[in-house]
Amino acid sequence: MTRLLVIVNDIDSQPGLLTPWMISENVEFDLRIGGVSHLPEPSALEAYDGLIALGGGYMPDETDRAPWLAGEAELVRHALETDLPQLGICLGGQLIAHVIGGDVRARTGAPEKGYTRIDTTAEAAADPVFSVIRERTSFLESHVDRIVELPTEATLLASSEACEFQAFRMGRAWGTQFHPEATRANILRWDAAKLRKLGFDKATLVEEAEELGPESERDAKALFTAFLDVVRG
Repeated sequence: MTRLLVIVNDIDSQPGLLTPWMISENVEFDLRIGGVSHLPEPSALEAYDGLIALGGGYMPDETDRAPWLAGEAELVRHALETDLPQLGICLGGQLIAHVIGGDVRARTGAPEKGYTRIDTTAEAAADPVFSVIRERTSFLESHVDRIVELPTEATLLASSEACEFQAFRMGRAWGTQFHPEATRANILRWDAAKLRKLGFDKATLVEEAEELGPESERDAKALFTAFLDVVRG
């Protein structure tokens, strides 16, 4: 049976759609919660077929607020060195970028909230994961921090109007700024006043989710299934 290590970095950034998808694909997953669960040592990754690191309201090197990120970075590094497939979402993607020598900056550029148009790059057409989605699609965003530079060895796979580095690959590691695991339900839990301070209207975001959510979910599932194909391959 396929076995994944899944790391939750924030109570507000849970596995979401990934949970029923993993169950339906007969994937066994070991869920660890940063700051609560003990993260395994890098050598323990031999017991897993892949690694998934989720989002959270931290910078990837912010180990004073989130001490477990140091151990998580070692897991990411070991997975890269051993060619273990991994998927990093939002903070998880930024952590991969940080480990490979990219530049991640706090509160940089325009924030992105709600369903956002994502355009894949020409390189995505040959990618084993991103080639399965439409050239223009939408995924849910929730970030004020971002990757601003990647090493030349990394392959850019997707961008948005406000954020160049929406998705990338390094070896068999994929990082996304967007949230393929999230849905309209996430938006419903957001604080309207905080959204207004960032320049967003919650009612508008909910309305857009009604329109864009269904096709986004289909692309998200296709993306995750393609990642599982890499894991199993």
